[in-house]
Amino acid sequence: MKILFTGGGTGGHFYPIIAVAEAVSSLAAKEGFSEPELFYVSDSPMDASLLLQKKLQYVEVSAGKRRTYASIQNFIDIFRTITGFFSALWKLFRIYPDVIFSKGGYASFPILLSAKILFIPVVIHESDSVPGRVNAWSAKFAKYIAISYPEAVNAFEHKDRVAYTGQPIRKDLMQPIDVDVRTAFNLPENAPIILILGGSQGAQAINDLIVDALPTLLDKAIIIHQAGDANLDWVRTRASGILAEHPHASWYLPYGFIDSQTLRAFGAAATLVVSRAGSTIFEIAMWGKPSILIPLPIAHGDHQRVNAYAYARTGAAIVLEQSNLKSSILLTTISTIISDMSRQEEMSAAAHSFFVPDAPEKIATALLSIASSHQ
Repeated sequence: MKILFTGGGTGGHFYPIIAVAEAVSSLAAKEGFSEPELFYVSDSPMDASLLLQKKLQYVEVSAGKRRTYASIQNFIDIFRTITGFFSALWKLFRIYPDVIFSKGGYASFPILLSAKILFIPVVIHESDSVPGRVNAWSAKFAKYIAISYPEAVNAFEHKDRVAYTGQPIRKDLMQPIDVDVRTAFNLPENAPIILILGGSQGAQAINDLIVDALPTLLDKAIIIHQAGDANLDWVRTRASGILAEHPHASWYLPYGFIDSQTLRAFGAAATLVVSRAGSTIFEIAMWGKPSILIPLPIAHGDHQRVNAYAYARTGAAIVLEQSNLKSSILLTTISTIISDMSRQEEMSAAAHSFFVPDAPEKIATALLSIASSHQ
């Protein structure tokens, strides 16, 4: 049995693929299947050591992006996509997998087009409330369409093929982590912890709001701030000036990038999370934490805004629009939540109820079933 995975070169595509691949291997062994051959096809390996660890063979296929703004790269990438298509067609013909799992994104397009021509069955997963371009197109011929938001079913024509599975998250990230953040950083027991997440690159608009509000915030809470590597020096320099005489200056912990293990510890310790509204929503739900979501206003298809409001309707989060957001509004919203224990408990319960812990297994079950019937 051969199962091929593909998705466009971001962590939001790559790590859910790893979660599903883990579940496929585990479920195949449990159900008595011979160990499946697993392949990962994209324009870059993302994390070659993790692919090796999970027994995924990497196959490179070039792909071009289709940007929403004017750029000479749009023209150049047409040829990269054409080259990628012929490469994918040949490599898929040689491998001839029994099923393909796609997370969408530009890097998956040449593989999916080749799969359509070669009559290889396809399973896709959509993480957003609004499907991306590749997923919207491939859903027309996909055998199974997995979604992370129940509302996303309305975006697909073939609703009988759609299944609400939730977002695949790796098992190791779901395990409790035995680290006391307060002890490790010599932080007081009685102060709330607010975790600020701006995405892997950071979010300058959120950084500005947080740094401006720091003197007041640190009177109320400990602030762990993921500002992005490119912004870290600026944030540290500005904060050091603002907090020079502040008695709780040591309560401010700025980071560029936070690795997954440290993030698990911070997430477990947090009282409240302030974040963009991408795939981080699912980690916040997994932690069961109240949140304030500030959607990226220029996200393709406005998907972050749609995601944020879909999640907020569960009662787990409050959405603040960046376009009219001031530090005073953010401060008021934070204070309202951290000062109301019953509100925190209600939001936490709603977050827990949104999270689907067996998402990888649900998708793996579909993959093995389709692969078995295609052999």
